[in-house]
Amino acid sequence: MSTDCTPAALPAPLCGEPYLLTPGPLTTSHEVKKAMLRDWGSWDDDFRAMTAQMREALLSLIGPGGEDYDCVPMQGSGTFSVEAMLGSFLPRDGKALVLSNGAYGKRIVQTLQYLGRDFSEIDKGDYLPPRGEEVAQALEQDPAITHVVIVHCETSSGILNPLKEIADTVAAHGRKLLVDSMSAFGAVPLEVGEITFEAMVSSANKCIEGVPGFGFIIARKSALEAAKGVGPSLSLDVYAQWTHMEKTGQWRYTPPTHVVAAFVEALRQHREEGGVAARLARYTANRDTLVAGMRELGFETLLKDRWLSPIIVTFFNPDDPAFGFQDFYARMKAKGFVIYPGKLTVVDSFRVGCIGRMDPAVMRRVVAAVAESLEEMGVKSAVPPRIALEERTKLVA
Repeated sequence: MSTDCTPAALPAPLCGEPYLLTPGPLTTSHEVKKAMLRDWGSWDDDFRAMTAQMREALLSLIGPGGEDYDCVPMQGSGTFSVEAMLGSFLPRDGKALVLSNGAYGKRIVQTLQYLGRDFSEIDKGDYLPPRGEEVAQALEQDPAITHVVIVHCETSSGILNPLKEIADTVAAHGRKLLVDSMSAFGAVPLEVGEITFEAMVSSANKCIEGVPGFGFIIARKSALEAAKGVGPSLSLDVYAQWTHMEKTGQWRYTPPTHVVAAFVEALRQHREEGGVAARLARYTANRDTLVAGMRELGFETLLKDRWLSPIIVTFFNPDDPAFGFQDFYARMKAKGFVIYPGKLTVVDSFRVGCIGRMDPAVMRRVVAAVAESLEEMGVKSAVPPRIALEERTKLVA
């Protein structure tokens, strides 16, 4: 993988803050932080204009054809918006096919259980991608399935799922696709001219580089209209939120005003950087720099290059008995980098995020900090245990 894409240096976090090498919350720019210094009235015309600007800017990211869709922001974390999407767009007599290959697919299953919606599941384990042919087989065998639900980037492993392959299969079988693009939207293309979907969700604190506080649903207007009376929750009713915003320009309940102001600034920076393509290029360069450096130290990635996302990368823990994750984590944090524990069930791992206000120069510093930490711990080899490599052979080519 190439590591020669090096954009202009980005400023370090404020006041000695560590870089957040996570899939969000993530490191934000000075300007995004500063945007939260002003108070806004939730009913004020200026804030309503800000909300309208934000919705329009988000719709522009799905490319030509976006006039058939609308954007509905929803208070709370991204999971709130995922639940809102599932509860509002999956009819009470419908059935979902959940494509699960990690913690967030499992969370979708759990959400459907809470909602009392019928579903079946293709469970690929911790890190295998769902494929079009098995989805086609499931749809052909079960005509009751009305919707397919997929996580665009499953950050528990770092895998970028083959969304277009799945979307084409779902469309060919006349079913509807719901996409959890929480950790991908804004950096990985999701345009309606290429991907046929009924609705998708993401949140403020991911690839657009805002701060936590709300998510958003982008859905077909026809799906929004059909969602009337479907949602089982007052506060997570997407139809009610949409119609109220269309009528008044306001959020139904108290909005996260400061977070919205920060997000509008983040959208401006996203646009000035060059939009989705430029954000993808920077994150990809971050990933390539990180992976190349870590492999030079002896680390192994969970995934083969084909499935590595530009969002977050999972590395196996070294087999060296001197290595302990908590010690490693503390040493990395002391050097200015907050990493993420692994979520695999079979082998021990950790994750390093590639998104946020960072560039390849920062990633080179990450690799240097890893090398220093290993030396301080007395770790002689970063090679993973045999079982980790055996598990990886289960991945498709």
